[in-house]
Amino acid sequence: MAITLKEVTTARDIKQFIYLPERIHKGHASWLPPLYLDEKKYFNPKKNPSFRTCDYRMIIAWKDSKPVGRIMGIINRTHNEMFKLKNARFGFIECYNDPEAAHALISDIENWGKRQGMTAIVGPFGFSDRDIQGLLIEGFEYEPVVDSACNFEYLPGLVTGEGYQKDIDCVIYRFPVATKLPEIFDRMYQRVLSKKSFQFIEFTKRKQLKPYIIPVLQMVNESFSDIYGFVPMDDVEMLDLAKRYMPLLDPRFVKVVVKEGKVVAFMVSMPNPYKGLQKARGRLFPLGLFHILSALKHAQSVNTMLGAVHPSCQKQGLDLFLGISTIEAAKNAGMINVDTHVVMEENNDMMAEFKRYGAFLIKKFRVYKKTLSN
Repeated sequence: MAITLKEVTTARDIKQFIYLPERIHKGHASWLPPLYLDEKKYFNPKKNPSFRTCDYRMIIAWKDSKPVGRIMGIINRTHNEMFKLKNARFGFIECYNDPEAAHALISDIENWGKRQGMTAIVGPFGFSDRDIQGLLIEGFEYEPVVDSACNFEYLPGLVTGEGYQKDIDCVIYRFPVATKLPEIFDRMYQRVLSKKSFQFIEFTKRKQLKPYIIPVLQMVNESFSDIYGFVPMDDVEMLDLAKRYMPLLDPRFVKVVVKEGKVVAFMVSMPNPYKGLQKARGRLFPLGLFHILSALKHAQSVNTMLGAVHPSCQKQGLDLFLGISTIEAAKNAGMINVDTHVVMEENNDMMAEFKRYGAFLIKKFRVYKKTLSN
């Protein structure tokens, strides 16, 4: 049967777009379903502020009267203007192992990008670096990590079959908390804590976090300008992100450093709730929330979701405080591993830091790029 494409325009279309991955990944043990309550807000232009600064196109592929794939095209005008680019993006691609369907989906977004005057296309990539990026190309044997791709092994081949090449790789590293750090680390750690110009803050209650959420996100804007795909958050986006993640934060795994009343470093981590998300099938009700909370309580790994040191305070050992205090919190909570957030492989400082700790690579993701010819 021939592939037909339908643009997502109605509420019914959006629902099909959101829930199609659940059908494609049926029986896939390493797939991590999203929280569908969040997905409905994310793909709603009235509720997701990112739509205000981006052009977009959402497509579902049909074959034999059944949906067989989806894709979203995005043009982030703000990012393109900041970096003098003419890039389109493709993201949220899901497809059965069907080269014909993949070709139809990807070609549609390419042609849309060309009509918009774009000269290149990158992906998978969402609205910004805060969204899931890339396709998993190594580490399929490890459990899924929140906010990272969980695709089938065949999907990268379908993308490269359309003429795409590597643009950038991102990685996740794992540190077993039982690993004994060299004694010099403890001496350096104590030296950092003795610095009177900094205030090292740890938390025991979630309500203690609230005053720091917006300052932390403001620091992200100041520190992440050289991150691949970065787009600064405005006040509306900061409030939206704070509201989204605040209920999930575990105060034990949030670390903040303040200097002269300003946040200059932070690390936000959380227990990996993948077993609960899988059991809940991405649904909070009627029992999904219970499954997720139970998984958070019994998780074996901590995921570092987001962290940074302000450029003005780098090379002063603050990263040592963030890393060791997170490892200690994980150890005290009975965890086995600390897994990093997704980091650009070309971030030499972070790669060196991981190796200093004795961490090892568990997952690699690839963002692809293709020139759009007329």
